[in-house]
Amino acid sequence: MPANPSPAQGVTLLLHAARDGDETAREQLYQTVYAELHAIARRHMSRERAGHTLEPAGLVNEAMLRLLDREILSFEDRQQFLRAFSLVMRRVLVDHARARNAAKRGAGLRVTLHDEIAGPARSPLDALELDRALTRLAAAEPRWAQVAELRFLLGLEVVEVASMLEVSTATVKRDWRFAKAWLARELGGAPPEDRRDG
Repeated sequence: MPANPSPAQGVTLLLHAARDGDETAREQLYQTVYAELHAIARRHMSRERAGHTLEPAGLVNEAMLRLLDREILSFEDRQQFLRAFSLVMRRVLVDHARARNAAKRGAGLRVTLHDEIAGPARSPLDALELDRALTRLAAAEPRWAQVAELRFLLGLEVVEVASMLEVSTATVKRDWRFAKAWLARELGGAPPEDRRDG
């Protein structure tokens, strides 16, 4: 292990060591990433209705249960690991929305969209509707969907997304602008403002 690995290198090295059977590395891995996973969960939960039965810690735990150790240890690096957790968290929230809808006969779980997607007058959106829109975007424009997930759900900066997808920052900014406009149109929101910072 390098003397002073970056956080990304540290997680990647711990993933590899844990996959090779090092139990100490496995424990360190969970301790190292827990704060990041909790921050991602808070980001997801910030869009949910008030009084949601899940809290960020519960969302992290549910995601961990769904991603069994064998799957967790198959990831090659920190970015892949965190993205997978974010996507599983999205799935957990969608499943909660479905269960709630079934229990309340259509009283859907509502989420608040990013202002740039929703527009100023947009009311809260059903979590299932958002999930379906992101799934349609992935089918139509896979990279736009990746950028939207990484920016919107994972909270990564443009530079981090560019590094992860191995494209330029200009490409990420353009894809993010198009993805926001596409989602706004699909979800019935006002067209998002074109901002220079992406």
